[in-house]
Amino acid sequence: MSERDDAAYFLAKAEESLAGAESEYANGRFNNCANRAYYASFQAAIAALLRAGIGPSRQDNQWRHDHVQARFAEQLIGRQKRYPAELRDVLGRGAILRATADYRTDQVSQLQALRGLRRSRDMVEAVRRRGDPDGT
Repeated sequence: MSERDDAAYFLAKAEESLAGAESEYANGRFNNCANRAYYASFQAAIAALLRAGIGPSRQDNQWRHDHVQARFAEQLIGRQKRYPAELRDVLGRGAILRATADYRTDQVSQLQALRGLRRSRDMVEAVRRRGDPDGT
């Protein structure tokens, strides 16, 4: 598989995760919504990195969360200016919300889930547009 194929694969996964987050939100499952919204953003960031020729961590050839967060913000927002600065903290904030949803006894509120879902939607849409030959 080429990097272009891999990027398309991860973007498709991101869109599926986003659809799952939307469904979970609509059904009042806010913890699950936060989880799927984070993974939609994470998978979209991987697609964006692949398109830019940036691969997984050299340590173990894995897409580590800290690596993806750092490379997306540093390279694709900071240096290359491929994505807007508003997306800089989407992965970090999503990871915090996902940790609450998955590993803590507190619950993700409806408002927190909605905000996380909106940020994720913005991220996936930005990556989708950037990969579209007619996009910006």
